[in-house]
Amino acid sequence: MSAPLLTPRDFQFPAISLSGNVDQSMYLHFRSALAGAPQEGVVVVEISTLGGDPEIARMMGEDIRFHSDLCPQRRLVFLGKTAVYSAGATFMSFFATENRYLTRGTRVMIHERIITKTINLSGPLSTCIATLKASLHEIQCSIEIQNEGFENLVMGSDITVDEVMQKAPENWYLEANEAQARGLVAAVL
Repeated sequence: MSAPLLTPRDFQFPAISLSGNVDQSMYLHFRSALAGAPQEGVVVVEISTLGGDPEIARMMGEDIRFHSDLCPQRRLVFLGKTAVYSAGATFMSFFATENRYLTRGTRVMIHERIITKTINLSGPLSTCIATLKASLHEIQCSIEIQNEGFENLVMGSDITVDEVMQKAPENWYLEANEAQARGLVAAVL
């Protein structure tokens, strides 16, 4: 059974308001606000972000998942405002599709994880191979994590993981109404 569609009045006073870079500071604010949020009813988590640290977004998302399981009488709902880019989309992926909302004109931007890394090789050749393999394993693991996030994001929508993987390398922007039409979010307010 899916949850009832919410109305703008349900979003009048969000319990958790986040804006800016997804970083340690946002995480600390989020954790504090989550601890003080009501234990029953609709709890709105609003965010506007141009992105940030995907691992912080995943930590916040895991908190949403954990608290949703812990307090089933509480409905944690995502509200994206103006920009839900990069790590913001990662965070959104932890909310059930029926609990995702966007304001009019909001853009969701999905892209691949980015790495900037310099590899210095120095020493015996066998240790150079180990250094290269370690970097390769880091990239492979990051791709697996990224693709798991893509799968969670599109679950329940008509967007396929293949479509995301095709469009993500070029930064895929979805306007709120398109996101709703494709089933990525429940509604646009």
